[in-house]
Amino acid sequence: MSESDWCLIESDPGVFTELIRGFGCKGVEVEEIWSLEDSIELKPLHGLIFLFMCEKEQQPTDTDESIVLDSRLEEEIYFANQVVNNACATLAIVNLLLNVQHQDVELGDTLQNLKSFSASFDSKTKGLALANSPLIRQVHNSFSRQTMLEFDNSLAGERDEASHFIAYVPINGRLYELDGLKRGPIDHGRLPDGLPTEEWVQHAIPVIRKRMQRYASSELRFTLLAVISDRKTVLQKQLDTMTAALDEGGDESGGLTEAAAAEISRLTEAISHEEEKIARYKRENARRRHNYIPMVVELLKILGERGQVNGLVDVAIDKSRNRQAWKAEGDRSATKDAQAAKTAASAAGTGEKGADAKPSN
Repeated sequence: MSESDWCLIESDPGVFTELIRGFGCKGVEVEEIWSLEDSIELKPLHGLIFLFMCEKEQQPTDTDESIVLDSRLEEEIYFANQVVNNACATLAIVNLLLNVQHQDVELGDTLQNLKSFSASFDSKTKGLALANSPLIRQVHNSFSRQTMLEFDNSLAGERDEASHFIAYVPINGRLYELDGLKRGPIDHGRLPDGLPTEEWVQHAIPVIRKRMQRYASSELRFTLLAVISDRKTVLQKQLDTMTAALDEGGDESGGLTEAAAAEISRLTEAISHEEEKIARYKRENARRRHNYIPMVVELLKILGERGQVNGLVDVAIDKSRNRQAWKAEGDRSATKDAQAAKTAASAAGTGEKGADAKPSN
């Protein structure tokens, strides 16, 4: 990989959390969401990152979208275009973070300087400024994988897939989709009257569900990541506040009430869980970065000397064929299920359409 190339990024919360911290941003982390409804419980929730796989001819276009190209790009929204391949993960993170205004989030020098320096640029030039940041590119490419094989992309199969990351974030009472391949942000409308700003994700759920249904007939692989306040910090603040309050008061006997003791125990256990999670992220990321090629080459040499390579290759080929046959059958079943669900939804009539309709602006 040349110095100007950007590597592919795995859609893992540990990877994204380390990317954010590598950029110098503090006070946030990334959590994976297994169902859209789970996002309602995550607070404070600063934004969502959505990964979807699609065939290259299905990649995002500007057709039939509420593209923002007015003064909001200068006054309210920070939006950078993707100008280099494989940078969509980092671009989604940076676009999201530079639109967050919350007391828990500290952008750090690198992101704050990028935001200030490029504030007056157009979207494409903002993308160029981001792509030319040495630290951002270095942190991104720290997750590049070592390889001893070169693949000819011209020999790719009939289904040439691409993964793409986009962000959803509330800005000044409206929900925006930030997709670096579009000319500008997509306006998904004002948050419904009476809906608190911190509950903005309830407006985002039907928007994301509709996006998933767009690819339902051919793709069922989606990943949704939540950018939230650093849980350990939030929990530690809660514990410190409670401890300080107990130091000033407490019950008449001078000891802890049963409820207070239970809450302190819960917070302490939760903090310990977060520390274990952070340690696990570090181990997993170290393994991702480790160069296993010398070990693999040496192992193959030993197996070759023992005459075991051919037999293992035959076993591997059989396993691969069985796995491909199983996947093909699963894809056919999933496609049938998706088509049946789509047909059922259409047959439900206007009632369901009304449920998914966007609130008026």
